[in-house]
Amino acid sequence: MSSVGVVVPAYRPDVDRLVSYLGDLQKAVDPTALRVELDAPDDTVEAAMEAVPPGVAVSTVPYRRGKGAAVTDGFEALETDVLAFADADGATPADSVAEVVAAARDGTADLAVGSRRHPGATVESHQTLARRYLGDGFAWLARQLLTVDLYDYQCGAKAITAEGWHRVRQHLYEPGFAWDVELVAIAGALDLEVAEIPVHWNDRPGSTVSPVRDSLRLGRALLAARHRAERLRDSSVHTAIAARRGESPALVEQDSPER
Repeated sequence: MSSVGVVVPAYRPDVDRLVSYLGDLQKAVDPTALRVELDAPDDTVEAAMEAVPPGVAVSTVPYRRGKGAAVTDGFEALETDVLAFADADGATPADSVAEVVAAARDGTADLAVGSRRHPGATVESHQTLARRYLGDGFAWLARQLLTVDLYDYQCGAKAITAEGWHRVRQHLYEPGFAWDVELVAIAGALDLEVAEIPVHWNDRPGSTVSPVRDSLRLGRALLAARHRAERLRDSSVHTAIAARRGESPALVEQDSPER
């Protein structure tokens, strides 16, 4: 059976909830490797993290990398056949994460994307109306701009095969929460098989994402992801734009504590 590694990116986590979630992931997914990528913990959080279940690796940096950079560092540290991540708030229950992982593990998809907006999903509690409208609007816009047609691009549970990761890793630049949509865009541009998996989902209060400020950032990141995807699809227009602008190093080319 294929080996599985799971990364949980965390910034200012509810440690009790996170520790419980890690135990649930161990039971439901049975990963070969489970690691937390913890950004900028204070003394209280760092001490409380000593309660993580046995077998969980915790990688800590004293600054905020952002979700995308944290997951990338975690994936680069894994040596498994399937690489997955789940957000630290546990909004996607461990059983649903296991279903997402299974789609990549059994060959159904190169990239399996958890979805809380899929008609088959079960949403136990909802975000505020403002966040729901912004999320729905973003999903609609992403469907218009990207070649991968999904209900939900940013649910915090995804899994990719090691081969798929090897193909996309050099084309990922987004260090923050928009990394999810960039991953999907690049996978589509490289003709990877993408499957959308409905999940159970619970909204968690206390998100570090600002609905208005970060929605603007997300919109800009979506346009950047589309631009990079179109370059990979040999668009002459986007290739010319890139030649004029230049490009910062991909995440895997940047310095990190793990590389």
